[in-house]
Amino acid sequence: MSIFLRLATFPGETRIAVTQDDTLLDYALWRPAAPDGVDDVYLGRISAHAPGMGGAFVDLGAGASGFLPDQKGSDTLTEGQTLTVRVVRAAQGGKGVRLKPEKTPEPLPTKLGLISRGPTPLDRLAARWPDARIIVDSPAAAASLPVALRARRQQELQPFPEDIAHACAALEDPLVSLPGGMQASITPTPALVAIDMDAPPAKSGWPKQTAQFAANRDALPALMRQIRLRNLSGAILVDPAGLATRKRQALLEPVKAALQDDPLRPRCLGITALGLVELVRARIHPSLPELLASPHGQALAVLRHLVTQETTATVLRCGLGLTTALEQDPQALADCIAQRGKPVTLRMDPALPDFFWTTHA
Repeated sequence: MSIFLRLATFPGETRIAVTQDDTLLDYALWRPAAPDGVDDVYLGRISAHAPGMGGAFVDLGAGASGFLPDQKGSDTLTEGQTLTVRVVRAAQGGKGVRLKPEKTPEPLPTKLGLISRGPTPLDRLAARWPDARIIVDSPAAAASLPVALRARRQQELQPFPEDIAHACAALEDPLVSLPGGMQASITPTPALVAIDMDAPPAKSGWPKQTAQFAANRDALPALMRQIRLRNLSGAILVDPAGLATRKRQALLEPVKAALQDDPLRPRCLGITALGLVELVRARIHPSLPELLASPHGQALAVLRHLVTQETTATVLRCGLGLTTALEQDPQALADCIAQRGKPVTLRMDPALPDFFWTTHA
């Protein structure tokens, strides 16, 4: 069965889906104007050493900064010291980028700032799925392919198949449909991700706890897949449905088995005293909910709506928050106009709340 890496273009954003038949295997958003910075290399300068926090703040130039943990067995970091660093975790959850020391390049750059960019989401998925053929939906998407990937592209243009488009759209919904009539509600918080599972009425003829255990067990692989597709990370607590706390220990093996295919190798730490399944998944790239809820994500959602739903509108009125986000990504607005084939004028309306908007012809 063939695996495809599919690209769908929207203003300021390319949605990338790895598929096999009608199954969504992997997913990412590529926003050229807002790279998350992972694996970028910088020449930086220590701006403040904070032993109480176990590291130092590093000035990366152009107003950017990051945190570099102290390295065991290395010399103490000193304020004013210049060094080469690599971004190992994107800014997320209100925290800045995390850094690690990098070998100093030759010749040494003369000023602080970016030395080299890390891979794009397309580069990462193409490397993770090296046998996947690439399918694009537009000439613009074809032009965005780096030279190294062009030989993998199928020549015809194809939009996402309907089932795949539906599966991608469903990733934006905090309510997840699971096998056996189960449902999960996903609630990200600054500290952790809470997932509450709900089960349908127990099957007649089965003892209630037996039926509830079977329902949870059978739904867990699909739930773990949703965690991966949405890139939920950090501490994750899962509340199984309708199962007595003492019986939840039996879910540990199914959970661990369902995590095996995740490239980030998340760990199941056990069942808490409250009966919650405790997971930890490495924080590297921002989660899908965080990308969608960011000011930039909300601004791109408006432009996507103009392209797909309001094709006759000529004026877009936005509150200050949306206007600012759109002005910081002028290429996205240009993409919107090109894809609609009709101009649209952006106007800031102080009467609207920050992230509200309206249109008119």
